[in-house]
Order: sequence, then structure tokens, then C-alpha cells
Amino acid sequence: MASYSAAVAEKRKPAGGVLLSITQDFQASDAFLGREPRTRSDYVRHIKAIEVEFGDFPLGALTDRRTRGEFMAWRDRLALRSRRQADYAWSVLARILSWALDRGLILANPCERGGRLYRATRSDRVWTDADEAAFLACAPAHLHLPLILALWTGQRQGDLLRLPWSAYDGNTIRLKQGKTRARVVVPVGAPLKAALDAALRQSPVILANSEGRPWTGDGFRSSWGKACRAAGITGLTFHDLRGTAVSRLALAGCSEPEIATLTGHALRDVRSILDAHYLNRDPALALAAIRKLETRTQFPDRSPDRA
Repeated sequence: MASYSAAVAEKRKPAGGVLLSITQDFQASDAFLGREPRTRSDYVRHIKAIEVEFGDFPLGALTDRRTRGEFMAWRDRLALRSRRQADYAWSVLARILSWALDRGLILANPCERGGRLYRATRSDRVWTDADEAAFLACAPAHLHLPLILALWTGQRQGDLLRLPWSAYDGNTIRLKQGKTRARVVVPVGAPLKAALDAALRQSPVILANSEGRPWTGDGFRSSWGKACRAAGITGLTFHDLRGTAVSRLALAGCSEPEIATLTGHALRDVRSILDAHYLNRDPALALAAIRKLETRTQFPDRSPDRA
């Protein structure tokens, strides 16, 4: 029994000087433990794959210029199944190596600035007024509030599902975003206020399922998907409501700092988000620009009497 216990204890200790020791130390750090449960779960899945492939990789070899090529070849193999997941695995490895480099555990991070294989654009994935009306006409009543809440706050699904009634004081919603840890104060617009004030407070959180209980992430996604299909809405997700909110704010004439303050985006990201993802070059913006130009421009009098 003693020798077995000793063997088990020895097995738990990764050999020093190899990548496995770094991945395990990272998982015991606040950089990992401080993340959201869903993010940790995703990380663990990719860390296991990294350990299978490179667990015995010598840390001293990270300074060899050929190492980056080996890591990229691994990512290319993963990309045969999914480019998006290959990028995720690469970013997890890069994050672990960055953490280790900052602490002096390794001398180089060969995964820095690795680029991306997966390029997604959701520039045309915006909920139109017609989509919104179709959803409200067909979806169950308990799914109406999530739609309105997302459109009028621009927040992520996870943050909205966790949002407690105590965060709403009748005029504003205060929350701490799970992904960025940013604190956001959202003034409540009239349509959202009407929906919140009329909602039944059956649960500590604002959004509840048909039984009045808090949603699970999977349960909400399943119910939302069914409601979208029933309404004839395809190619759109709940996450696209966040982008739709950004787009509508821009169309309403909001400045980039105003949008960033409301949605919790970093100011430096707002312009790229509007340009590359959500704004979709809406013709209404071009019309608004011309109307503003007309207002500010003094036109010469070209009547016949002045010719």
C-alpha cells in the first residue's frame, strides 16, 4: 500500500523541464482559476490535447526557431477538422506560454503573433425590425424579455442569464461582465423599463424559463433555437443581438465613446467592431450623413433673379 501511494504521488508530479509542468502550473494559477467556469472547461479540453501532443516537449527547445514550425504544423492538422477550434487551441497554448514567460519559467514564446486561420464575419448577421416582430409574434412569452433585454443593453448572453433583479433599480442596470470583468451601468430605455416592470419576479435572476427557474446555458440555447425556427428566422443567433444593439446605436447617431460606455466594449474596439462586423454599411447611415451635410452647408442662391 505504501509503495502504491508513493507511485501515485510521484505520478502527479510532472517531470521538470517539459511542457507538461507548465500546463499543470498554469491550471493552478489565478490566470486560469479566475476565469469563468465555461472558459475553464474550454481551456481544459484544449490543454489535454496540448499535453497529449507536446507534454514531453523540452522547455529548452522553445528557443529553437524550428519549434514554431512544429507548433504551426500541429495547428494545421487540427484545422483539417475545424479552423476555428485550431485557432482556439493555438491561443490557449500561446496564453500558457505567455504566462510562463512572464514568470521566468521559459525563455521564449514561439506562439506569439501566430495569426488566425479562421476568419468569420457577421456583417450581415443583424436582426432586422421584421425579424424582431416575427420572433415576438411566434416565441413563447418567457422569451420576449431576453430579446428586449439584449437589444436595449447590448450585453452577452451569459451576463444576461446571470443578471439578478437586484441589479435593476428602476432606472439603470448595473453589472460586471463575466468575460472582461468590466463594470457597466446601462440606463434603461422606456421599452425595456416597461418590459421589466411588467415581468413576474419568480426567480432571483431576471430571465427565467417557463417554470420560473433560472436558465442553464444549454437550456436557453435550445429553447431560443426552437423559437427562432418557429418564427422562420435562420442564420441568426442570440449573440447577434449584441451586434444589432451596437448597429442600432450607431444608426441613432451615438458616438463611439457612448456606444463603448453602454455595451462595455473597449473604446479602441468600437470602431473595428462597427466597421468589420456589425454596421454592415447600412444605407441609412449614408442618408444621415448627407442630411447632416445639408444642414451645415450654406448653398448659394441660384434663383433666376440672381443668375
